[in-house]
Amino acid sequence: FMRNYFVLAAFFLLAGCSKSNYAKYAPIYEKESLSNIPDFSNLAYWAAHPNKKNPSDSIPKRFQKQAYNAKDVDVFFVYPTSYLDKEMPYGWSASLQDVKTNINTDYSSILYQASVFNEVGKIYAPRYRQANIKSYTPDNREDTLKALAAFEFAYQDVKTAFEFYLAHYNNGRPIIIASHSQGSTHAMRLLKEYFDNKPLAKKLIAAYVVGMAINPADYAQLKPCATPTSLGCICAWRTYKEGYIPEWINQEKYVSIVTNPLSWSEKITQVDRIQNTGSVLYDFKGITTKVAGAYNHGGVLWTKKPKFFGNFLYNTPNYHFADYNLFYLSVRNNVAERVNTYLSIGENYSNK
Repeated sequence: FMRNYFVLAAFFLLAGCSKSNYAKYAPIYEKESLSNIPDFSNLAYWAAHPNKKNPSDSIPKRFQKQAYNAKDVDVFFVYPTSYLDKEMPYGWSASLQDVKTNINTDYSSILYQASVFNEVGKIYAPRYRQANIKSYTPDNREDTLKALAAFEFAYQDVKTAFEFYLAHYNNGRPIIIASHSQGSTHAMRLLKEYFDNKPLAKKLIAAYVVGMAINPADYAQLKPCATPTSLGCICAWRTYKEGYIPEWINQEKYVSIVTNPLSWSEKITQVDRIQNTGSVLYDFKGITTKVAGAYNHGGVLWTKKPKFFGNFLYNTPNYHFADYNLFYLSVRNNVAERVNTYLSIGENYSNK
């Protein structure tokens, strides 16, 4: 997993860790003078916020001439791991003062993933003291306990940010929960604690909780999204090359929720790449069509090797880092479709 993760990170999100990006943006981040305790009343503690210019505002060049009227909807986005230093200079939990990690967050996942949702509403993505990438592959029992503590620490930041958001920003608007990888680890708990069989469930348009296994039995009320316009439900997928199933997935004791991100239908489980209208690869400005198909297989999503210029360099069977990239335009369009459905129906829908 670790080797594949870094291959994908380097290939798809070259902008995120480049020296030129660090040199360009570091002075801005250093001026923020963040402490290591998040104060969510301060916009500096939000990677994305509607009251500050940030990379989630960006759109690929293809859409720049189109006029979008953001709906009266909020998106609460929890980003994936960007604290990737194997030496763990801040220990198991990232420091909010780490300029490198913050730049990597904003010019990788906030740019390439959170931007998917900017057509429909306001994006809120809190900075949090995330667990180091090694937390997913601890070496021994002692490290496992430290990793679990780091995940708990990170979730408490996310939870505090969400409560601050509800108290000061939401004002009763409908909500989309979106996340990837470690962000989904925390988003799953957030959904359970604040939405599942809770009054706030009626404000949930949908949750896009991507890149991690989700046990449908963990939720009493929230169900997998069955159609492209289902509301108050969960979309999830983990992408691998067709025929490949990682060892840890074979050990899972349940079949994870898996949504086909090209059909969005539980009845249409195989869609050819020809029907994929747009992926965002290593150049955020560009949209590439017909890159990858989508085939539900048990608790994962399979695709044949993505087709694009230079794909001969792309040999990993683990497409985790590209879960959003490969289906960028399809996700963008589906989010808009669900939002329009919700705004036309209101809270009187059934998610059964």
